[in-house]
Parts: sequence; C-alpha cells; structure tokens
Amino acid sequence: MSKNVNIKILSSFVGLWLTSFLTGEFEILLGFFLIFTFGILHGSNDILLITKVKGETSKFSFPKILTVYIITVLLAVALFIYTPMLGLLLFIIFSAFHFGEQHWMNQNIQAVEIIKKTYFFIYGGFILMLLFVFNKKEVIEIVKAIADYNLDETIITYTFSFVALCFAIFTLILTLNSKRFRHNVLLELFYLLLFCIIFKVSTLIWGFTIYFIYWHSLPSLNDQIHFIYGECNKKTIIRYCKNAVIYWAISLIGIAGVYYIFKNENIFYAIFFSFIAAVTFPHSIVITKMFKQKKRNLYR
Repeated sequence: MSKNVNIKILSSFVGLWLTSFLTGEFEILLGFFLIFTFGILHGSNDILLITKVKGETSKFSFPKILTVYIITVLLAVALFIYTPMLGLLLFIIFSAFHFGEQHWMNQNIQAVEIIKKTYFFIYGGFILMLLFVFNKKEVIEIVKAIADYNLDETIITYTFSFVALCFAIFTLILTLNSKRFRHNVLLELFYLLLFCIIFKVSTLIWGFTIYFIYWHSLPSLNDQIHFIYGECNKKTIIRYCKNAVIYWAISLIGIAGVYYIFKNENIFYAIFFSFIAAVTFPHSIVITKMFKQKKRNLYR
C-alpha cells in the first residue's frame, strides 16, 4: 500500500478510536470544524481549476467564469428552496458520482468508458447508502428538515439493498475483466468493511466527516494541486491555499451568518446541507472536466 493509503487508514482508525471518548455532540462539532476547514477548502479553487482547464487562450475571461459559477450555485440554492426533495435527490446523485470518480479515476480501470462511469456512480452511491442505512433516524430528521417529507425507514433499507446488489454485480464484472481491478479488489473490500464499522459506531456527521475529509477531500486536494502546479509540495500547497482563501473565507462567513440567525432552530442543519449541496453541483462538474483534461494531457 502507498504512503497516502496508509495515512488514510490510520486516520480512519484514529477517528474510530475517538468515538469511544467523544460525546455525540462533540463529534458533531468536530465534524463541522473539519468540514469547514479541509472540506470547504478542497472546493474553494474551482474558479482556478476552470481557468486551467479552459487555458489561457480561452474566450472565457475570469469575470465570466466567476459569474457562471455563481449563477450555478444560486440556481442550486433556488432548487432547494422551491423543490427541496428534487434538490436533495440531485445532491445525492451528484455526490455519488463525484465520490466514486475521485476514488477510482487514478486507478486506470480496464473497462469501456460507460462501465467505468457507471461504476463510479454505483460505488459512490454505495458509500452514501452505507452511511444512511447505519444512521436512519438522523437521515430521516434531516430529510424532514430540508424537504418536509416523512421518509420511511424501509425506503432507506430497500434503496440500500438495490444499490448493494448493483455494486456486487459491477464489482464482479470488473473483477473478471480487469486485471488491475482484480489485483486491488480485496483491499477495496477491506476499505468498505472499515467504512461499515465507522458508520455503525459514529454519528451521521462524524461518519460522513471521516470519509469526506480523509478519503475524499485530501486526495482531491492532492490531485488539484498536481493539476494546477505540476507537483504537490509545501510551496504549491501554500500557493493553493493563498488562491483559495478568499472563496473559503466567503463560504465560512456565509455559514457563520446562517448559524447566527438559526442557531436555536433545527432549520440550521437543513440550510447547512443545502449549502454543501449547492457548492457540490458545480464542483463535481469542474472536477470531472479536470480529470478529462488530465487524461488528454497524458496521451498528447
């Protein structure tokens, strides 16, 4: 296993160990802190990524790119305000593909493109459904707060069963047809077992935080820094953070304002997840374009 994978596994076990000492309330606070720092940071340089993908010769100037990005976020916010259930479903769909793409894109699975893309979506969906099925009550409360919909536990159970079946079928197909995938499949199943344990013993927020930060955000930051600057070291990490700090600060100020207004109301959680979703929509599209550009650069 690589050094980065060892760090992710160790960090996950540390997070699991902390659940023995932390109260549920402190888990939530620590989870929010990590999401507000590394989690939001990993999506704060989307504008720079778009500029890099488009290239210096692009007809799209920085103000135009920024305007389109802001409009996309505002449209996502409007979606959650006027059709929250649709917004929630789209958030899960986008997040599922985004998580799967980030996890598998650098592993060069030997399969036709449609199979790979489908597996990205199914894998990410399976991760989310694992989290949901072990934290049904919290999921139901959040859905009620966001969409005013009384979600039945059986819907979560049946959806998990269906996604798990799809995951098993596609994993078997790739195991039989991709030597590289077959070489890593046992290790990947170990990761999933680790996620099961973490999601089972943690709160929804803490379980999501461990996966989101250590298995998604930090690897994504590494990929982004390599894409923008050509290498990931102390100097390029500092440059990345300097470029991202304005957008990161704006996001934190917005969330802080929401907390100040709604700190005594359950609606804060609904608005928090709505905010994360609104940023996820354009971010997932930007990352997909980044990976496509990396692939094109590789075969030039």
